[in-house]
Amino acid sequence: MRAGSPISEDELGNVIIFAPRRFEDNRGWFTETFNARREAMIGIDVQFCQDNLSCSGLANTIRGIHFQRPPHAQAKLVRCGRGRLIDYAVDLRAGSPTYGQHLAAELTAENGLQLFIPAGFGHAFMTLEPGTEINYRVDDYYDHNSDGGVRWDCPDIAIDWPLTGPAVLSDKDKTLPALADFDSPFVYDGIPMTLVQAN
Repeated sequence: MRAGSPISEDELGNVIIFAPRRFEDNRGWFTETFNARREAMIGIDVQFCQDNLSCSGLANTIRGIHFQRPPHAQAKLVRCGRGRLIDYAVDLRAGSPTYGQHLAAELTAENGLQLFIPAGFGHAFMTLEPGTEINYRVDDYYDHNSDGGVRWDCPDIAIDWPLTGPAVLSDKDKTLPALADFDSPFVYDGIPMTLVQAN
């Protein structure tokens, strides 16, 4: 399915990956990195309010697993502006049959893929090369008091990070709780974690 084609009821999921169309010529290419009408047609019908940009100087930089608690929970639309990264969505909705499970996608500046991660999911990524930039659009403003996370190396989540050297981590991420010690503020909405490819 191509981004911009409507998704039918039986195709609905909660984590969506898609590649906006690129228009190429002798100068390079052009793409619409965000188009509210197109995104609504593929199941991303949220009101975004803030854009974030993060640049990691080193490969093997891990950020996450992060989220904001309700009432400031955030859905995220993620893309790679430069370099390469592996992006992860982790189901943190209490009562979900896929609780603690994760999905991953490689996002690069070259492939142009974008990943939509709804509220109720943790978000993490690892850079695969130096100077990698990640851009993400969120549907609620940053709120320090709502900031939370789960350990990047939690054995219950068991992400197989493709590290080629020591992980580069913030002090904060080193001290986040494991899933077993986490009391989720998120409620299961009846849709098990599913990945929809909308391109």
